[in-house]
Amino acid sequence: MQNRIKVFKQMIEADADNTMVLFGLANEYQKISDWQNTIATLEEYLSKADDEGNAYGMLAKAYEQTGMREKAKTIYEKGIEVSIAHGHPTMAHDYQMTLDLDYAD
Repeated sequence: MQNRIKVFKQMIEADADNTMVLFGLANEYQKISDWQNTIATLEEYLSKADDEGNAYGMLAKAYEQTGMREKAKTIYEKGIEVSIAHGHPTMAHDYQMTLDLDYAD
């Protein structure tokens, strides 16, 4: 995994605005449960990309893993909005189900 992360970092150094590479790097961090780097990389990705919803689910899960449940809830809610806007009702439904089951008051 570390070799893949190194390659992604080199690719970002060559093209800092390549959002697909940022998403790939975040995915690699997620695979090794490096939640802080997952969060930082996804936040950067979302500041540059017009994501259709998937990154929001990844980011919310990373926040859950760090114990930041309120932040995760906010990200799931944003993910629902973005998923619907991009025509992904199933993704939006999945995020809503997570909120309903895991974040019910």
